[in-house]
Amino acid sequence: MAAKYLAQIIVVGGQIVARAFGRALQQELRQSQQAARAAGGGKQGAQTAATNSLTGLTVDEAKQILNVKELDPELIQKKYDHLFSVNDKTKGGSFYLQSKVVRAKERIDEELKQKDEPPPKTEQAEDRS
Repeated sequence: MAAKYLAQIIVVGGQIVARAFGRALQQELRQSQQAARAAGGGKQGAQTAATNSLTGLTVDEAKQILNVKELDPELIQKKYDHLFSVNDKTKGGSFYLQSKVVRAKERIDEELKQKDEPPPKTEQAEDRS
């Protein structure tokens, strides 16, 4: 008799875990699609969403950290150098803030690199040539 109840508890517990996993998977998929749409949709949007996920920052957040409004490489480098040196731990700065500045610079560099890369050729374009 006890074995029957134990088996029922295990089956019900397994069903609950499976449903929770399914819901979490669906939620993650929806959030991923929303992030791709918010980033511009298509391949570019998916690439931007992937970069945001990888670096943990959006371009807007990175621009706020470095206090820049546009993606001007010279201004970004100037702001980065200033904030990095001001937050140097040997000068009484914060290692945490310094690392945030570094991550923001990395995120903006990734965005600039993506903008500079030409779009990949499609197979159809190659066939026409």
